[in-house]
Amino acid sequence: MFKHLFIPLDGSRLAEAALPPAAWLAQTLGASLTLIHVIERAAPVEVHGERHLTNPEEAAAYLDEVAARAFPPGVRVLRHVHTDEVGNVARSLFEHSDELRPDLIVMCAHGTGGLRRWAFGSIAQQVIALGTTPVLLIHPGKDSAQKPFACRQLLAPLDGSPEHEQGLCFAAGLAKPCGAAVHLLAVVPTPGTLSGPHAASGRLLPGATAAVLDMAEAGMEDYLNRCVADLRSQGLTLTAEVARGDPAKSIIRAAEQHGADIIILSTHRKAGLDAFWAGSVAPRVARRTHTPLLLVPLSAE
Repeated sequence: MFKHLFIPLDGSRLAEAALPPAAWLAQTLGASLTLIHVIERAAPVEVHGERHLTNPEEAAAYLDEVAARAFPPGVRVLRHVHTDEVGNVARSLFEHSDELRPDLIVMCAHGTGGLRRWAFGSIAQQVIALGTTPVLLIHPGKDSAQKPFACRQLLAPLDGSPEHEQGLCFAAGLAKPCGAAVHLLAVVPTPGTLSGPHAASGRLLPGATAAVLDMAEAGMEDYLNRCVADLRSQGLTLTAEVARGDPAKSIIRAAEQHGADIIILSTHRKAGLDAFWAGSVAPRVARRTHTPLLLVPLSAE
């Protein structure tokens, strides 16, 4: 599944929240890692309240220290400092991932509240939009760099469409070597949680809308049962449920109830106007949960 992990670091303790998951996955999956630091043009003196690495020699020494400190001896750790100053860190990371060809990027969403909101938007989401490499997004908490990590429970939301089953493939591929259980979740809206044109239809035709949603719930139950049967035949441990309500809230609630170590979400690189799943769910979940998110980019619309 994942044999080469790519970890962007800026020198801050917040960014180092990505290290424990990366170390655990590398050791469990037998993967190598590349630590990368990008020298920014007109870089600030501080980042996240800490001294910013703007000198190539200092950055190289920092990556050497992290490699020795954060990873067990059996893990192969490469280090790379991009010395040409760049104005767009996300594009530089994309270009290096395209060159170095990792199969997973592990990175941190910095800060809380409005700041946390779009370190994800400005860096991680841009990396996803530019490329096709999955991104494991880590939300730092207090002392998160020292927090142990293990992947024993995966949450895989599905919407019944074949393209979003890519997330299911990643869930199965991770669960086997990690010895993790997988909880499948489908979410069917209630009339009160419909949005856009569907909400208007619900108000005009409440009885018909309720009946359609009930049929959708029955269809999702059949769909999840088929997914469970297929994955259990591969020796995986699975549970499944259909929830009713707001998709993002239902995903976060299920992650908390089942103790998910990772939520796996398929997300469009460029969401069309009708991209119900990609247009709102992944960013809303990212803003509201501290559970790591494995974001699997789909083909551009």
